[in-house]
Amino acid sequence: MTNESLPKVAFVCTHNSCRSQIAQALAKSTAADVFEAYSAGTHPAAEVNTTALRLLKERGIDTSSLYPKTLSEIPAVDYVITMGCGVACPTLACRHREDWGLEDPSGKDDTAFLDCINTIEQNIQKLRETVMEKNSVY
Repeated sequence: MTNESLPKVAFVCTHNSCRSQIAQALAKSTAADVFEAYSAGTHPAAEVNTTALRLLKERGIDTSSLYPKTLSEIPAVDYVITMGCGVACPTLACRHREDWGLEDPSGKDDTAFLDCINTIEQNIQKLRETVMEKNSVY
């Protein structure tokens, strides 16, 4: 498959400052051959969480393209992954939707962030496999 034909995945949470940004960065790093990753928020913050950025950079993950976005700033998507926002998560047209139910680590210590990052990383690997199966991307 060419990049133009790869499925598009949106990681969505309220502020698009932490969990969804982490997911976008990790997905671009580990699943770019299977799907295009985007993130957005229903009420985007002014900036990406600095602890999330620092810890991603420490893992060698490129964070240069990360910034909070509204839902209208991302393209139409095939998959919507909500982070567990617990508020009125958006209804975006998609072929597949799931909620990862992740607690927001904002305001907590590095351990909470690392736990969240590790969980997101595992979830992205599962999502990568799901997308590959559904789209025969080998």
